[in-house]
Amino acid sequence: MPYRNIFRKILFCTDFNTDALPAFHYALNIAEGNPGSELIIFHVIPEPDAQFWNSYIYEVDDVDRKAKHDIDLIITETYLNKIPDSISYSVRTIIGNVGEQILRVSQAEKIDLVIIGRGAGLNMINRLLGDFTKKLIHKANCPVLVVPE
Repeated sequence: MPYRNIFRKILFCTDFNTDALPAFHYALNIAEGNPGSELIIFHVIPEPDAQFWNSYIYEVDDVDRKAKHDIDLIITETYLNKIPDSISYSVRTIIGNVGEQILRVSQAEKIDLVIIGRGAGLNMINRLLGDFTKKLIHKANCPVLVVPE
């Protein structure tokens, strides 16, 4: 059976929207079906193009520490508590351009499968995500599973 355990490194990308949870369940199922695989929970904090706000937002006491704590709490409550002991996992949080960071990590870490949620709405963010998803599918060096809400 040459096609068994082909997904050794699974990159689950989350933005904490409602479409991420169904994608996470797919990631868990695929990780369970590929014994010895690693599930990487990956969140990119979008970096705005305009950096002028950095000068005043970082004056707020401990904003970075508080934001990191809140993100860690969401990841723990939403995802980590649901991962069975049989699945190896790690968590990565990065600041930057979402698409660029997903591609960078998937290539640098030789990811075997990227899993993302598709998004269901028609607002501007979801239209941009749709464009991003198309680019990701074309540029990724591995399969990309796009899961609907």
